Amino acid sequence: MDFGCTLEDEAFRDEVREWLAGRVPWAGDRRGWERTLGAAGWIGLGWREEGYGNRTVGLGRQVVWAEEYARSRAPTRSGHIGENLLAPTLIAHGSAEQKARFLPPVAAGDELWCQGYSEPGAGSDLAGIRTEAVREGDTYRITGQKIWTSLAHEADWCFVLARTEAGSRRHRGLSFLLVPMDQPGRIDVRPIRQLTGTSEFNEVFFDGAHARVEHLVGGEGNGWQVAMSLLGFERGVSTLAQQIGFAQELAQVVEVAVATGAADDPVVRDLLVRQWAELRTMRWNALRTLGSSADRGAPSVAKLLWGRWHQRLGELAVRVRGAAASVGPADWTAEAPYELDALQHLFLFSRADTIYGGSDEIQRTIIAERVLGLPREAKG
Repeated sequence: MDFGCTLEDEAFRDEVREWLAGRVPWAGDRRGWERTLGAAGWIGLGWREEGYGNRTVGLGRQVVWAEEYARSRAPTRSGHIGENLLAPTLIAHGSAEQKARFLPPVAAGDELWCQGYSEPGAGSDLAGIRTEAVREGDTYRITGQKIWTSLAHEADWCFVLARTEAGSRRHRGLSFLLVPMDQPGRIDVRPIRQLTGTSEFNEVFFDGAHARVEHLVGGEGNGWQVAMSLLGFERGVSTLAQQIGFAQELAQVVEVAVATGAADDPVVRDLLVRQWAELRTMRWNALRTLGSSADRGAPSVAKLLWGRWHQRLGELAVRVRGAAASVGPADWTAEAPYELDALQHLFLFSRADTIYGGSDEIQRTIIAERVLGLPREAKG
């Protein structure tokens, strides 16, 4: 059994497996999959409140759901930003009206969200935001640019961190606004083509976009506190689900190593065993810290561990294939996008693991300053 799981939780595991087995692999569209999950009550299990079309379960069952979802190779979620980031933030900081307006569509899988945080020149340095929001009557007029905005091309709404106090600096004068994405001429979404040939990330340009005053969360000027609270929700049971995916990738790399004969090399065997051992260590560390807020450095330590681990796995995936790693599954032409197989995608995409979600440098600074109490880094 897993952390916190009772016999009843294990019965719940059987329920989850049975439901997923009848629907995975999913042949429909991503939005349709979200609505399927919502109709069955699988969205919002970890929310502290219910009554928005969701049901809540204990931590053990949240772990069961996350692990079985990953183990079944179910589709990548397009609603996870709304479910796992926005919703807990609204429950903690939003008004009753905001929760009543926005949580039911998230629970139903009807409205998708994206996160408007990073900016050019202020990626991991969140306090360096320059996007401005000026109040005009009952709305805020937003001007600025966000970058690396995941799934913005699919999203209905974006929660935007913007500067509402003219002349303010760093974490002061920021506000957390809920902005509708359907504003032609005022919001421009431009996909960013990555090394993998895909475009999950986007640039988003706000040119006088409007956000209603009642969609300001936590009060004007309190955006930093709300944003920091949201970042704390990025970790949790999802970390364990991520590790299930890592284990599946590692198993594939091992299978290829055996098939190509690379596993006969004692150096490669040592690297494979080390990857397995480190993954087990990360799992037990995640279980140890799950549900606890006492260790302020735990999220940063976890990010440092899995980011570099995943990069090393991508490097191993190329190494065990040898020269064949440079050959794609289909002919590449100038007219058609190039195709990658799973291990090639793993290698290329994992190059970003030590950057997104807070770069390694930022995580080390957090540990140094907030946990070890070292002198703070000078900031302009």
